Amino acid sequence: MTTTTTVSPTATSATTRPWRTFLVLALCVGGFATLQNLVVPVLPIIQTDLGTDTAGVTWTVTAWLIAAAVATPLLGRVGDMVGRRRVLLISLGGVMVGSVLAAIAPNLEVLIAARIIQGMGGAMFPLAFGLLRDAFPRERVPSAIGAMSALIAIGGGIGAVLAGPLSEAIGWRGLFLVLLVLSIPGAILARTLVPESPERSPGRLNIPAALLLSGWLVALLLPLSDGNAWGWNSPLVIGLFALAAILLVAWIMVEWRSKEPLVDMRTMISPAIWPMNVAAVLVGAVMFSVFAYFPRFVQVPTGTGYGLGATVAESGLLTLPMLATMAVAGFLSGPLGRIIGFRAQIAGASGLIVASTIALAFVHATTWEVALWGALFGFGLGLVYSAITSVVVQSVKPTETGVASGMNANLRTIGSSLGVTIMTAIVAGSATGMDFPTEQAYETGFLTVALIGSGAILVTIVGSILAARRVVDDTAAIEVPVRA
Repeated sequence: MTTTTTVSPTATSATTRPWRTFLVLALCVGGFATLQNLVVPVLPIIQTDLGTDTAGVTWTVTAWLIAAAVATPLLGRVGDMVGRRRVLLISLGGVMVGSVLAAIAPNLEVLIAARIIQGMGGAMFPLAFGLLRDAFPRERVPSAIGAMSALIAIGGGIGAVLAGPLSEAIGWRGLFLVLLVLSIPGAILARTLVPESPERSPGRLNIPAALLLSGWLVALLLPLSDGNAWGWNSPLVIGLFALAAILLVAWIMVEWRSKEPLVDMRTMISPAIWPMNVAAVLVGAVMFSVFAYFPRFVQVPTGTGYGLGATVAESGLLTLPMLATMAVAGFLSGPLGRIIGFRAQIAGASGLIVASTIALAFVHATTWEVALWGALFGFGLGLVYSAITSVVVQSVKPTETGVASGMNANLRTIGSSLGVTIMTAIVAGSATGMDFPTEQAYETGFLTVALIGSGAILVTIVGSILAARRVVDDTAAIEVPVRA
C-alpha cells in the first residue's frame, strides 16, 4: 500500500500567499492551453509552406495529441513522487524547447518531433491542480480549481480564435514564439514563487504499467485521429483498435496486482471517481465537437439557404460569448459547489449543454441566436469542466492528485477524439464535391452531441446515488462498534 512522506515544513510556508501561486500557474497553464487549438486553423498554411500533403500535416496535431496523452498521467505520477513543481518546470522546459524547434523547423519531420516534445506540457494540467490543492485552504480549493479549469478550457477556445489573425501578422512560425514568450516568465516565476509539494508519494515508477499505458493510449488515439483518412474498415484501423483493447486489459491486470501501481485501479473504480471519468469522456466529446464545428457552421454561405455567411474573423467574434460565459462559470463553480454540491452542479450544467445544442440545431436563423446558444453552452461547459475536476481532486489522497486528475484529463482527450470523429462522419459525410454540408447534417450532428451530453447527466446521477449509499454504509460501519 502506498504511504505518504512529508518534506520540510518550510515547503508549506508559501501557502500563506495562495493566490500568488494561482496567478503564476495560470500564466504557465494558460499559455500552454492555447496550444491545444492554435495550430489547427493554420494547417493549410503549414502544408503549403513545408510542401507536404494533408495527411502529412495532420500528423503535427496527432503527434502532439498522443504525446500529451502519454505525458499527462506519467509525469503527473512522477510529480506526486518527486515534487510537482519540479516536474512542472520540466514540462515547461519541454514546451519551450519544442516551441523553438517548431519555429525554425525546416521540414515536416522536424516539426512533428517538435510537437512531440511540446506534448510534455500536457502534464502541467494535473500538476497545477495538485499544487493548488497544496497551496489553498481546504474550503477554497474548489474555487481555485474551478477558476484554473475555466482558464484551461478558455485557452483552447482562444487559441482557435487568435490563430488566424496572429498567423497573418507574424506567420505560423511566430505562433510558437508567442508561446515561448509566455513560457519563459512562467518558468522563472514558478521556480521562485511557487512552493514545492509538501507531501510525496514514495516508491518507484511502475515501468511495465507505464509502457502498457502508453501502448494502449497510442494504439487507441492513432485510429481515432486518422481513421477518416485510413478508412474505418481498413486492416490497420481494426488492428490498432484490437491492440488497444489487448493492451488495456493487460494494463489493468498489471496495475491491479501491483504493490506500487502507476494508477490505483481500486481508486479508479470507486463510486466517487468512475462516474467522473465516464463523464469526462462524454464532456470531452461534446466540448470539442462544438469547438470544432461551431465556427464552420456559422461560416456556411447564405446561398445554402441556412448559412450565416460569417467570415473567419466574424466567426471568432461569435465564439467570444461562449468563452466569456465559460470563464464566468469556472469562477462560480467553487462557490456554487458549496451550496448545491458538485455532482448536482454537473447534472444541472449538463442539462444546459443539452438544451443549448438542441436549440443550436433548430434555431439558428440569425447571428444573435447562435451567439446566445453558444453563450448558454459555454456557461454549462464551464461549470461541468470545473466541477468534474473538483470532485476528482478532492476524492483522492493528496499524493494521488497528479495521476488521478491526469487520467481524468486523458479520458477527456479520448472523448474529444471520439466526439470530433462522430461529428465529422455526420457533417462532412453529407458534403459531396465542393458542396457544403446540408442543414440536416448539422442538425443531426448537434442533436447527437445533445444525446452524448444527456449521458453525462445520467452517469452523474448514478454516481451521486452510489456515493450517497457509500456514505450511509461507512456511517453504519462506524456506528456498530460504538453501540457495542
